[in-house]
Amino acid sequence: MATRRKPMSEINVVPYIDVMLVLLVIFMATAPLLTQGVVVDLPEAPSEPIDDTESDPLVVSMREDGAIFMNLGMQDADDEGTRVTIFSLQEQAGKILRARTDAPVYIKADHQLDYGEVVAVMTVLQKAGAKSVGLITDPPTIDS
Repeated sequence: MATRRKPMSEINVVPYIDVMLVLLVIFMATAPLLTQGVVVDLPEAPSEPIDDTESDPLVVSMREDGAIFMNLGMQDADDEGTRVTIFSLQEQAGKILRARTDAPVYIKADHQLDYGEVVAVMTVLQKAGAKSVGLITDPPTIDS
């Protein structure tokens, strides 16, 4: 006579733990990559804050060493975007500005940077189709 096996009413959680550990390792490896950004020491100037209702502005960041980065949107201020050269900036910005003619354009340049380099980027953006180019600054510190 064969004995009947009783149905198992427990869930085997070992595969779920394995998947969770793999996901944990993936998140731990990618988290430091997501927090990197372009370190730009912005000049201080009194100005009005940028309107948050503007949808995905084109932001061109310029570091002190002259490196240029292009980023569509300002949701993550630490996101450095895509590194470009002054020569490829016109083509890449032109593609974005042709697709979205109403996209606002801003330059976020380090205050140590030569004024001529900022003007050169502004000229390239104008040739790419930007109607106007805004400059991003830090608000001045008030010494009390």
